Amino acid sequence: MLNLQAEYEVIVYTIGDTKAGTKMGKLQLKNLENDTILNCVLWEEALNRLDPKMFRCGNILKILSATFSEKYNNCNVTNLKLVYEAKIGIPDYIQEEHYNTIVDYANKIKDIKLKDYILDLLKNNKTALKTAPAAKMHHHNYIGGLIQHIVECLEFSSIIKEKMVYKIDDDYIIGACILHDFGKVFEYKIDVETGLIEYDEDFRENWRTHTQWGYSNCMINGFIDIAKMIAAHHSRIEWGAIIDLNEKNLPPLLYFIHHIDDLSAKFGKISTKDL
Repeated sequence: MLNLQAEYEVIVYTIGDTKAGTKMGKLQLKNLENDTILNCVLWEEALNRLDPKMFRCGNILKILSATFSEKYNNCNVTNLKLVYEAKIGIPDYIQEEHYNTIVDYANKIKDIKLKDYILDLLKNNKTALKTAPAAKMHHHNYIGGLIQHIVECLEFSSIIKEKMVYKIDDDYIIGACILHDFGKVFEYKIDVETGLIEYDEDFRENWRTHTQWGYSNCMINGFIDIAKMIAAHHSRIEWGAIIDLNEKNLPPLLYFIHHIDDLSAKFGKISTKDL
């Protein structure tokens, strides 16, 4: 039986085409009472009636009408009510502050070729970088999420490196923090009005993932150690890594950005609720 008083948080929303050529939305909701996940489908008729902003990650909704499966873990939704509208992302002035912070770190790089490469990359992609998300659902999935994530990685690493017995070149640390996820600028598309995130299919067809983009570009430009750090930052092949950290006798260098990235993804400003 449908509980009209239950409230749900929007976790993931995607929209695509059916074989018949109509639109279909897929919505994943979390029940705030018991943390159970509800997978929903919205057909084109419902999509045409509902405001797309309703499906923003972090929004709180009530289901007004739906047809549920026998186990109540799937449903066909026909009407929803917005209870709470989540933030869409970090504001413009913080985006600008974060961008300037990253530029300041890049200017500390001693290797002129690496510094110029990163500064050019930042300058040429400034607008897209400031609004790009760091993920579609797992972490920092909001406007400005990527730039927030990069700053967190830089700040975490600046503290942790001082406590390490094994020393890593500062150029590698700064370079890997900035470049490990930079391909996400091109991998994702985000609607700055609704906050909805989609993959850029042209990018995925050519590069597959942001890891491939980062690794390839660093190798082409001769930043081999940073390329290897990027190749390992997802830790496991099945999670998208090029170098699997389960391999034996890997240099400690390869583990660094994986753990920094994971710290930010677990303990940073992961969602709009943390902003």
